[in-house]
Amino acid sequence: MRLAGLAGRVVTNQMVVMSKSLIHQGFITGQFLVAMPSMRDPRFTRTVIYVCAHTPDGAMGLVINRLVGSLSFPDLLEQLNIAQPMGGEDIRIRNGGPVETGRGFVLHSADYLEDATLRIGAEVGLTATLDILRDIAAGSGPKRRLLALGYAGWGPGQLDQEIQSNAWLCVPADQDLIFDDSLDDKWERCIGKIGVDYRLLSSTAGSA
Repeated sequence: MRLAGLAGRVVTNQMVVMSKSLIHQGFITGQFLVAMPSMRDPRFTRTVIYVCAHTPDGAMGLVINRLVGSLSFPDLLEQLNIAQPMGGEDIRIRNGGPVETGRGFVLHSADYLEDATLRIGAEVGLTATLDILRDIAAGSGPKRRLLALGYAGWGPGQLDQEIQSNAWLCVPADQDLIFDDSLDDKWERCIGKIGVDYRLLSSTAGSA
């Protein structure tokens, strides 16, 4: 849907300036990337990505609002030969992105830490070990967690270029949006977090 009138164009221009400013300040790690309606890659249409790392060498993040087809958490544990107690929690597995789709990642609250955990700010960690899956299955894992298979990755400067071309909107992240299970409207809620009606966003790509 194209922007309606001058007011809509002003909204988009302000959002683009905000996203570019965040890049220049180095604030992309720990932020959401929200796909703009102009996103042409069907793998990322209306996705929300939590950026786990963004450096001069590239960027890596997890799509948090799409599910893996039919694979359940008990099925995954069985494949990995990890025992799960009767009545254990059935976690919904996210489709984290198109890269290394057989590789698992757990994004979680910072109450759980391993030596292999990547700290992302003060409140979030990323762990990709069998130990965290064993702990989750046993009920001793992090209080809040998101299990994903695969990830989204960018080479040096690639993500910056995509944001400059208005493919992505940068939005401050919070734990409720990261970890809640309401996926159908997460894209809209992330945009609404910065006070913008998603219906005013343009479906036409281009730099401001």
